[in-house]
Amino acid sequence: MMKFNTALLLLFLQLMIIGCKKDDRKQVSNSTGSSNDSVKTTKTTDDIDYNNFNIYNVSLVQRNELMDVFISVSDIYTDSLSIPSDFIKNQKNIPFEQLQYLELDGEHRKKMLSGMHLTENDSLYLFNYEFNKLQKTPLSKLKTVAYLTPYAPEGEEVDAGSYMIGFQIETQKGMDIFDRYSNAVAYFGNKDPFVQNKIKPMQWEKSVTDVSKKYFSGSKLKYGKTYQFKYNDLTYYLQDFLEDDIVQERKLAVINNRQEKIFEKTITTSGDGAEFTPLNGIETDGPNKFQWTGDLFKGKPPVVFGFVSQSFGCPSITFLDKRHKDITINCDNRH
Repeated sequence: MMKFNTALLLLFLQLMIIGCKKDDRKQVSNSTGSSNDSVKTTKTTDDIDYNNFNIYNVSLVQRNELMDVFISVSDIYTDSLSIPSDFIKNQKNIPFEQLQYLELDGEHRKKMLSGMHLTENDSLYLFNYEFNKLQKTPLSKLKTVAYLTPYAPEGEEVDAGSYMIGFQIETQKGMDIFDRYSNAVAYFGNKDPFVQNKIKPMQWEKSVTDVSKKYFSGSKLKYGKTYQFKYNDLTYYLQDFLEDDIVQERKLAVINNRQEKIFEKTITTSGDGAEFTPLNGIETDGPNKFQWTGDLFKGKPPVVFGFVSQSFGCPSITFLDKRHKDITINCDNRH
């Protein structure tokens, strides 16, 4: 296998910095599921509004040979007047290097906050689930900025849609900043939606062969390897299905301590450029962690995510309860 740390870093930067078409960002793999009382929903003392709930990933943007840490909200905020009109009109008189980054003025900051249904009294809740570290920052302390997409070639006219709009978290840092944000999600609002210290990487092990026919059926593909992972009173089984000895789909089954199947999901790579991520403990070394499970959101069932890498689209988080729809992590993945 190739040196995956280097490849992962290059892929991460590509996904985080560039982005894709807005109409592709909601692609998720087909799934089916069933629920059972053994999957417990986390209790919460806060009333989190999940009707208009958006979470975001964290991007690293190279500028002046160093890295800026940035959260784009352009998947949600799509105002065609998000950039000052004078800046757009005078672009021929502005050096290309200066076109690549600007801090929004007060008027356009207010317009962005209004478009996001936010106020200066709201905060950023940035949760690194790998290190169980929650960072709360008032929005009043964060700059609203715009970065020109790297796909905008020098010498051609740009418009507001050529920019990634959002909040700057840190500026001009070295590449060692990567680890602090590679497993993190962000939320903007007035309440913390995250459950701390209840999520962990899924460390897979090879499973016994008789599990495959017991919990997985109905596929016309050839059965491949079966893996398992245990967490609390749940056992997760993952089954490979092959065509010409290549994994074409994976199926996940979650079993409770009474040997009942309480959830199942079919995982595919149907999106353009999508691929299965390496399995923790099987196809990766120690530092690389892709699949995660546990309680992530207050008042919601446990989650699983990290099985597919999207080249043209954004990743999603699946609840172990079919009554709850997947949540897409807004990532401004444009090409």
